[in-house]
Amino acid sequence: MSVYQFSVKDAYQKEISLSDYKGNVLLIVNTATKCGLTPQYAGLEKLYESYNSKGLEILDFPCNQFMNQAPGSDEELSGFCQLNYGTTFKTFAKIDINGDTAHPLYKFLKSKQSSEGDEDNKKGFISKLLNLKKSANTGEIKWNFTKFLIDRNGEVIERFAPTVKPEELASAIERIL
Repeated sequence: MSVYQFSVKDAYQKEISLSDYKGNVLLIVNTATKCGLTPQYAGLEKLYESYNSKGLEILDFPCNQFMNQAPGSDEELSGFCQLNYGTTFKTFAKIDINGDTAHPLYKFLKSKQSSEGDEDNKKGFISKLLNLKKSANTGEIKWNFTKFLIDRNGEVIERFAPTVKPEELASAIERIL
């Protein structure tokens, strides 16, 4: 199984097969436009500009499951990213990434990178946010801007916590390009 088996909708509701990205390195990110981590869009765009010509594609999946931080239509979200952060990578339609309504792509991604459990479910909200970097591979997505790195064969290579800044991914991307 690989990510190439899945189809998703773009911001204009057109069905896109991820097999269209065969042969590329993918960085799949769940995003939000009203989040404290939203400025990561700038770093994602820098990665895209640096590595797109070598085969990197960034796939942006807005998700409104975390405190409604991705409000608006799919077209509005895509426009926000382009206008405010100059993004040129693909923004897809809003999807769910956790729970019973999670998109099959995200069920797959999480199944490939969920090696340890959340050892302390009693932590408060702020404590959990501060601990996001440590708990990157714990099954359910913890917050906006969780990143999955996919190799040219469509295999999930690594999962990065929301607090991992895009610029910190450069060496991991270079290794598989």
